[in-house]
Amino acid sequence: MDKMLYIAASGAKQDLHATQLRANNLANAQTTGFKAQLEQARAMPAFGEGLPTRVFAMTESPGSDMEGGAMIKTDRDLDIAIQGKGWFSVQDQNGEEAYTRAGNLKLSAQGVLEDGHGNMVIGDAGPVVVPLPLDKFQIANDGTISIRPRGAPEDVLVQVGQIKMVNPGDDVMERGKDGLFRLKSGDVADVDPNVSLRSGMLEGSNVNTVEEMVSMINLQRHYEMQVKLMKQAEDLDQQGNMLMRIL
Repeated sequence: MDKMLYIAASGAKQDLHATQLRANNLANAQTTGFKAQLEQARAMPAFGEGLPTRVFAMTESPGSDMEGGAMIKTDRDLDIAIQGKGWFSVQDQNGEEAYTRAGNLKLSAQGVLEDGHGNMVIGDAGPVVVPLPLDKFQIANDGTISIRPRGAPEDVLVQVGQIKMVNPGDDVMERGKDGLFRLKSGDVADVDPNVSLRSGMLEGSNVNTVEEMVSMINLQRHYEMQVKLMKQAEDLDQQGNMLMRIL
């Protein structure tokens, strides 16, 4: 009886973990550059005394779906979208280099170029800082940033830096708890001159809402089945106790 209850309870726990992951994907269906988290259940050997002949189920996220999201035209000078494979570099809250495809950039009051979460964008000479005030701001396909200072002639454009873009390969990248991606090895990726971007565009989330909703429904049904199994274990236990009283 205890084994039946344990199997049902552990199954329900894993269903809840999977539901949380799917719910997080759905919550980020409109998040710029978001990569859907993958979810899978697999059997894990139960180690202990003797040989590991028993297994238990475990739900985990083996990685992220690296397919590109839909391209959204915004015509905003500070919006960029990586074309094809690649990432652009930012400095995370710990001062370390990380990578993202969320190109909804902004300028701080000090002229620091930041992503939508306030992480500084890294260029060819460290964090990109733009002299203010300015009349024009543009980013070329190779990441080169040019500005026209306020009051300068119309034909004047000054290059102030170039966004660092990398393409180390999706299989060597992993998502951090802050949503940024990093190399699994902990190293810093090299600049890849073949990566290009488009200005005035954003890459949308690659979450498939229909697929996520269907998975949520299936997980909910599976969870209900586990609860019924636990209730059945309780009924069997009560019937066994009643039988013992009669005897």
